[in-house]
This record gives sequence, C-alpha cells and structure tokens, in this order.
Amino acid sequence: MAPTALPSSPVPDVAPVPAIRIPWVRTFVMGRIFAVVGSQALQTAVTWQLWQRTGEEWQLGLVGLVEFVPVLLLFVPAGNLADRVPRRRVAAGSSLLLVAAAVGLLRTVDPASPPGWTWGCLALVGVSRAFAAPSIGTILPERLDPLQFAHASAWSSAAFQVASVAGPVAAGALIDATGDARAAYLLAVVGQGAFLLCLLAVPPRPAARRRGDGGGGGVLAGLSFVRRSPVYLAAITLDLFAVLLGGATALLPVFAEDVLHVGATGLGWLRAAPGLGALAMSLHVARAAPWRRPGRLLLAAVAGFGVATVGFGLSRSFALSLACLVLTGVFDAVSVVIRQTLEQMITPDAMRGRVAAVKFVFVGMSNELGAFESGAVASLAGPVGSVVVGGIGTLAVVAVVARRWPQLAAIGPLASLRPVEDAPAPPPRG
Repeated sequence: MAPTALPSSPVPDVAPVPAIRIPWVRTFVMGRIFAVVGSQALQTAVTWQLWQRTGEEWQLGLVGLVEFVPVLLLFVPAGNLADRVPRRRVAAGSSLLLVAAAVGLLRTVDPASPPGWTWGCLALVGVSRAFAAPSIGTILPERLDPLQFAHASAWSSAAFQVASVAGPVAAGALIDATGDARAAYLLAVVGQGAFLLCLLAVPPRPAARRRGDGGGGGVLAGLSFVRRSPVYLAAITLDLFAVLLGGATALLPVFAEDVLHVGATGLGWLRAAPGLGALAMSLHVARAAPWRRPGRLLLAAVAGFGVATVGFGLSRSFALSLACLVLTGVFDAVSVVIRQTLEQMITPDAMRGRVAAVKFVFVGMSNELGAFESGAVASLAGPVGSVVVGGIGTLAVVAVVARRWPQLAAIGPLASLRPVEDAPAPPPRG
C-alpha cells in the first residue's frame, strides 16, 4: 500500500552552494537555451508554413497529433532507457533526432515537396521529445541535493522562457526577412548542435548513485508510482487538462493573419509573449522565499491561466492580446516550477526516468494534443470560439481537481519533501 502522506524532513540550517554558481550547471542551462531556441523556431516556422499553404485550422491541429503519437507509443521504453543507461547519452540521442527532423524540414520549403515529408519530419520530432523528456529533465536532480535542485529548477525555468521568447521572435523575423522558413530551420540545427556541445560539460553520474541498476521494477513502474501518489497525480492532471483545453498556441497563425493582421513578425511576438511573462515570473521565483502553500498557489495559477486565455480569445487589439498571453506565461511559470520541483522531490532517483516519461505524456505533450483539439474545434466553431470555450473549461478543471484531491492544497514547502521510497527493487544490469 502506498503512503497517503508525503514524507518530509526539515530544511538544513546551512544552505548548499547555489546551483547556478556551479560551472557545469551554468553550461547545461545555457545549452538548454540554445536547444529550446532551435525547437521553438522550428515549431513557429512549420505552423506558419502550413497555414500559408493550406489556410485550414485542422491542419494546424494535426501538427500536434502527429507529434503526440510517437510519445504515446514510446514513453514506456524511453523512460526505461533513461533509467538504465547514462541519461546524458539519451539526451544527446534525442537532440540528434531533432537535428535530423530540422534538416528534413528544409526540403519542405520547396512548395513541390510531398506533404507526407512534412508529417514524417514532425513524427520524428515527436520521437525526439519522447526520449528527451525522461533524460534531459532528470540530469539536474540526479546530481544536485534537494535545495540546490529547487534553486536550479527556477533558473532552468527562467532559461527555458528566455529561449521561448527568442526562438519564435527570431523565426518570425527570419521568415519575414527571407520570405520562407529555411533560415528558421537552420536555426533549429544550430541550436541543437550547441546543446550537444554543452552536454559534454555535464559530469558523469556520481558513483554513489549507481546502485547496480539504472532503475527498474518493471516497465510500468512509472505509471504505478504516479497512480499511487495522489498529490503528484492531482498536479499533473490539473496541468494536463488546463493545457489541453486552454492552450491557444496552435491557433496563433490564424489570429496573427486573420484576426489581428500582424503577419509573420507579429506571429513571432504572439508566440513569444507567454515566454516573456514566464521569464519574469521565473526570475522572481529564483530570488523569492519558498512558497509556504504551493498547492493552493498552483490551483490559483491555473485558474488565472484560464481567465487570461478567455481574454486573449475575446481581444481584437494586438497590444491587449500580447498582454493576455504574457499573463498566461506568468501563471504557467508558477505551475511549472511547482510541478517540476514536486516531481523531483518525491521521486526516488532510480525511477526518475520513468516518472518523467509519464509526466511528459500528461503534461509535455498535452500541448500537442491540445493543439489538435484546438484545431478541430476551431474548424467547427471558429478560432475565437475554440479559445474562449477552452479557457472556461480550464476554470471548470480547477474546481474539479480541488474537490477531488484536497491533499494538493494541504502540502507545505516543496524543499521539505523527500522521496517516497516504496519503489520496487530494480533488476540487475546485464
């Protein structure tokens, strides 16, 4: 029987060296910036290109579905691989797959290229993400102590948001300057290449953590652990349905072109706006005192995300639309920091890869599945109706989760939580 309460221990009186002062951590975070700039540029370019050629909302939604299917099929083996071999190697492999996808998308710049080529490259993006989630996201927590990781998580989130701003803005500017998406795809290749170089600075996994196995207990142990951890299940369920219903990212090319009339450069700023808000909040979190009631704050943040989404859907002003999207980023940053830190605090190290893979299906790829939902609904009710209804649905999800899992609102400071050591013993390595 799994424990019903999260184990905790007092926070040490003497804090360790802040993670951002550790040279390899700084290099790794910088590499993440390069990688995310490239991936965001790729996503901006491919959705702009599809909308220009087809003018069909459902095609934008199909991008999300094509990227989601490989993750759904591969999250179990990807999580197990990340727990059995050095996670740095898995991260490097996932980055190389994304390079291959970006190089393949260069061919699609030619209007005569077969449509299937685009979808094949996007499926490869999904494969890359399936292996990136359980590897890249677990490199820091397996090498840092809890307080250092809580600090690093905030800085890593800030770095991600810097890249989330720079990538779309750069892609939009490059598209308008060159007239096609070729330069944006090249930016994706360069970004992933820089990340691969930065991975070389990450030290080998400490010997004290190599306990005869990279993590086992069965291929579905990650799913079982999440199911038996009610607070964590509540947190990722909340985020899953909030992003699934409330995400407007897939429809931004439609709003930029047909609602706000701001072109590719405007599309870049619309895609960057959530990152601007999230960056500001992440920098604040990195310097602020730990939250005393993070569960309550998580519920409030997701509700705020829903309200801001409704505001964006109703807006006809570019400035107001940007402001609403900035607010979605502010609220999302709070959610991300709480959820990521909660995950790493309560998960035994031997299971981090598999739990991260499960989380990615719930949260990371809910963006892609949400994109499909947005495109499908928009093809029937229009883009405005799709976004507004999604925002209202997010508010309903908050109410349901708060009632279904009251444990979430009751948790204390995240840095005081400790792993739930009830995971099954892993099998020996061959």
